[in-house]
Amino acid sequence: MQADLIIYNIGTLITPKTKTLPVRGKKMSDVKIIKHAFIAIKDGKIKDFGGYDYQNLVGPNTIMHNAEGNLVLPGLVDSHTHLVYGGSREDEFIDKIEGVPYLDILKRGGGILSTVEKTRKASFDELYDKAFNSLNEMLLLGVTTVEAKSGYGLNEETELKQLEVAKKLNKNHPIDIVSTYLGAHAVPKEFKKNTRGYVDEVIRIMEIVKEKELADFVDVFLEDSVFNKEETARILINAERLEFKLKLHADEIVPLGGATLAAKLNAASADHLMAIDEEGILSLSKVNTVANLLPSTSFYLNKDFAPARKMIENNVSISISSDYNPGSSPSENFQFSMQLAANKLKMYPNEIVTASTINAAYNLRKSDLIGSIEVGKNADIVIFNSKNLNYLLYHFGVNHTKDVFKNGVIVVKDRKLVEEK
Repeated sequence: MQADLIIYNIGTLITPKTKTLPVRGKKMSDVKIIKHAFIAIKDGKIKDFGGYDYQNLVGPNTIMHNAEGNLVLPGLVDSHTHLVYGGSREDEFIDKIEGVPYLDILKRGGGILSTVEKTRKASFDELYDKAFNSLNEMLLLGVTTVEAKSGYGLNEETELKQLEVAKKLNKNHPIDIVSTYLGAHAVPKEFKKNTRGYVDEVIRIMEIVKEKELADFVDVFLEDSVFNKEETARILINAERLEFKLKLHADEIVPLGGATLAAKLNAASADHLMAIDEEGILSLSKVNTVANLLPSTSFYLNKDFAPARKMIENNVSISISSDYNPGSSPSENFQFSMQLAANKLKMYPNEIVTASTINAAYNLRKSDLIGSIEVGKNADIVIFNSKNLNYLLYHFGVNHTKDVFKNGVIVVKDRKLVEEK
C-alpha cells in the first residue's frame, strides 16, 4: 500500500489510548508516546503510524511532509461552544469588572437575553460570516471538530436559523460541526412569567428540529432563575423520546444536582460543574457521562474552577472545552483552555491530551472516527511548534500550532490558512 501522504520526522507523537471509553480517572494519564515517528495517510484515513521505517509506504505520488522534529497530537475537539450568535457583549464588561453577578445581569435583561435580541435581528448571512471567521480562528489553533449550540433565538424562527447556519458551516468549512439544540438556554421575555409554557414551546420546536435533522443533541441550562430539575428532566426525557442524545449545563453557579440528573439520564456529558457536590461526583463515577469542564469560563467570570483533581481521584471521565460564547467565554482560544486546565484545574499534561481529544470525541459520539491517532480513523492531525507537550502548556497565551491536517488534507501551513484550490 502506497500512502497519499506521509508526515515524517515527528519528534514526539502523543495519542490517547482507547481500549475502554470514555477514559476515566487516573487512566487519562496513560497515553501512547512515540519518538521519531511517522504517520501514513491514504484516502483521508490513517493507514499506518509508528516509529519504524516507512520507506515501503512511499510511492511516486506520495506527498512527504516534514514535521521538523515537532510535537504531533490528534486534532483537538472542542465539545462545548455557542458558535452562532449575533453581536457581542462588551457593554457588560465593566459590570463584570465590578463584580455584578451574572444572574443579576440576566434578570435585568442582559446576558443571554441581550444576545437573543441581537441574534433575532441578525440575518442568516451575518450569523454565517461571523461564525465562519470564528471557525477560522479555531482551525488556526488546531481545533478540527467543534460542537455548536443554538440557544440565542428562544423562538422557532431564530433557533432554526442558528441551526441552519451551523449546518451550512459544517458543509463549507474544514472543521466538522456537531449541532446541539439549546432552546432551553433561558426563558425569553415573552414567556417571562410562564416558564411552564416555554418548556412546552421548547419541546414543540424540538420536534421540528428532529424532523429537519438539524441537531444530534439537546441541552438544557439547569440553573437558579433559569430551569429547575423538574423542567430540565421533562425537556430531556422528551428529547430522549425523539432519539436525541443528551447534554446538560449542570452545577455551574448554584449546586442544584445537575450532575446527578445527568448521570441518571445517561447524558453524553454534564458541562461546567464548578459547583458540583459529592453526590454529583459519585454519580458521574458510575456512568459513562463525561464531565465536560470549561476553565475559560471560570477564568473570565472570576469564579471557582471545577474540582478536576477530585473528579479524577474518584474515577470520573473528563473532557475540556472552551465554551466559546459572547458572555462568559468570549475567546476561540482552545489552547488557552488547555493551559488553564493545567494551571488552574491542576490536570497533568497527558490528562489534558486525553480530555481534549478522545474524551471530547466520545462525548460527541464521534470517537469511532476522531480523537486519537489510530489506523482507520480520520486523519485529523496537528503539528505544534513545540518539541514537547509540557512546553505547549507552559508557554501560555500564544498559538503553538504550526500545521493542521483535516481528513488528510493540509488546511493550516506555517500558521496560515491554506486556500482551497
